[in-house]
Amino acid sequence: MIIFRNKKAKRSYFFVQDWEAGIILKGSEIKSIRIGKVSFNDSYASIDKDGIWLYNLHISPYKFDSGTAPDPDRRRKLLLNKREIKKIRIQIDERGMTLIPVEIYINEKSLAKVKIALAKGKRQYDKREDIKKKDMMRDMQRRLKNQ
Repeated sequence: MIIFRNKKAKRSYFFVQDWEAGIILKGSEIKSIRIGKVSFNDSYASIDKDGIWLYNLHISPYKFDSGTAPDPDRRRKLLLNKREIKKIRIQIDERGMTLIPVEIYINEKSLAKVKIALAKGKRQYDKREDIKKKDMMRDMQRRLKNQ
């Protein structure tokens, strides 16, 4: 199982709930994912009348592909049940939350999956609190290690 995480998302958002979704890929994009050519910079998901779409997920073209490579920054459709999409839409409309891709991975059946999370943005003081907690934990671990 190959996993790529969106490291900036944990720093900037509180995660409320998450879902596993399939992703529609074109051509040799799956090969690019397997070799790690994925970037989550400013990626997000949005609900449209057709379903849920993933924006700004950069999958670099596979260099050994003989055909034409699709646009690396194109929007990609996520595969979820209508019931799940309806739940997500209600949460976004009522609470004002956003959908963020947290990680992309290959499952046991060799299918690409995206873990998306319903998230609420952190304020600056929340981010500072997280940094303080990390520093305190790191100091405690150093002290225990040195004893």
